[in-house]
Amino acid sequence: MSKRTHISTTVNGDPVEFLSDPGVTLLDALRDELQLTGAKEGCGSGDCGACSVMLDGRLVCSCLVLAVEAEDRRIETIEGMAQGGELHPLQQKFLEHAALQCGFCTPGLLVASKALLDQNPDPTETEVRYWLAGNLCRCTGYDKIIRAVMDAAAELRQARRVA
Repeated sequence: MSKRTHISTTVNGDPVEFLSDPGVTLLDALRDELQLTGAKEGCGSGDCGACSVMLDGRLVCSCLVLAVEAEDRRIETIEGMAQGGELHPLQQKFLEHAALQCGFCTPGLLVASKALLDQNPDPTETEVRYWLAGNLCRCTGYDKIIRAVMDAAAELRQARRVA
């Protein structure tokens, strides 16, 4: 019988606490303990990106991070992307460009795209393709996704100029 560990962390800006067994992944803790089911388990080995979340501002595959590693850290998931009921520009552009079908990979692609635009607000198409190479989509192909990210980047840059 393993001893459960008390975890205190911040998820999408809110302080949260939960108990976790030592070998539980952050993905399983998010889904099973916190009922945040946006991140998906695709491969369980960090190859598909469906479980992408931000940990202290760094893009990670939550299937490769232990829940205990989240202690005193800041986690951002797809559930925190929209603010006040308003979609993030990336989410809106994914809808406008029909850059999703089954939706299984979409949360990870959106989180990864946001991570890119947070670091590089003016990426080239090649940079977007390279950045998203770790996120697999089996339904749409990547052209619509890349166009959505490029369009969102342009909109975010314009919003920054106006502000």
